Amino acid sequence: MTMILIGALLVVAGVVYMAGAALGRGRLSEPTPLGTATERSASRLAAPTLEPRRRGLGFLGLSRNWPGLLMAGVGAMLLLSAML
Repeated sequence: MTMILIGALLVVAGVVYMAGAALGRGRLSEPTPLGTATERSASRLAAPTLEPRRRGLGFLGLSRNWPGLLMAGVGAMLLLSAML
């Protein structure tokens, strides 16, 4: 029973860590700076949004998420070993 609880805790902690790493890249509601005339006209045409324009898939990379993936993997192995 203890292995199941520790495994479930590790899986949840890994997912929460990875979500925190993805959200920790910056504020989602930060508007673009209005420095040039083209940026001002573009910002008037586009509705404000919570998502940045150029957010890539870098938040899914292994460099930021390896501790979360490790926690979730160890937790999954503990859960699978408890089933056997």
